[in-house]
This record gives sequence, C-alpha cells and structure tokens, in this order.
Amino acid sequence: MTEVAFHFNAPDKLGYACRLLRKAYLRGARLLVLLDEPDRPSLDAALWTMAPGAFIPHSHTSDPGFVWSRSPIQLASSLPVQSHATVLVNLCNEVPSGFDRYARVIEVVTGGDADRQQARERWKFYKENGIEPLRHDLRLAPPESQISH
Repeated sequence: MTEVAFHFNAPDKLGYACRLLRKAYLRGARLLVLLDEPDRPSLDAALWTMAPGAFIPHSHTSDPGFVWSRSPIQLASSLPVQSHATVLVNLCNEVPSGFDRYARVIEVVTGGDADRQQARERWKFYKENGIEPLRHDLRLAPPESQISH
C-alpha cells in the first residue's frame, strides 16, 4: 500500500520542494514531481540555481525520452504513463489519479488558508481509501528529517 505523508506549514511550496528534492536526490531516490504547468519554469530554474555547484538533475515530460528515462527527478503536470520514480511529490491541489502506483506520496502544504483547506480534502480522500496519512509539521522539525526513500 502507498504511504502518504503531508508536510504541513511549508513557508514556500517551491522552495521547500527544492530542498526536499535535493536531499532525496543525494540519498539516491527517484522522484516524480507533479505540479501545475505555470509553476514548472520556476521550479526548473530553482533546481538549476539553488546554490553554486548544486545543480539537481531533472527532466520534464517534454524532454527527449532518453533524458526522461535517466533523470532521477522528473517534473510533470499530469501523471505520465511511464516513470521509474518510486516517490511522488504532489504540489497540486488534487489527489492525482494513479497515485497508488508509487510507494510513497509526499503532499507539500503551505500555511495559507486555501492550501490548507485543499489539503484537508486530500487527507479525507486518502483516509476514505484506507490510507492513514502521516503528518509532518515543518515548524517542528527541519526538512532534512522529513525525507526518506
């Protein structure tokens, strides 16, 4: 069964995602990041420029197949037919259809009222489908302790 973890109170969803992805990449994880298409250029740029010499290899569904298939971090605006990822990082507002193809789902949630309300709906969906989500309050623990693969 898929493990679902909610990371609550992220001060900046994309900034937190970058730190999470960097840590996971350094641990050898293979991840798919699901995000709204308008957010992709910002995340893409951030993964290139996090810190000097700290490029995080990633690709997008529009990249050539050989790049996509070898990339440890894949960015998509909908779940692709094929992905080697075992961890799905959901930055969208809905539960992605097909989330259960992944061993783990990480839901990143800011402290904003609208984002929290949408997260409550996703939490409810997972519970109704027999999954007991894990709760990680980012105000209480550093991001490094929230990442595993």
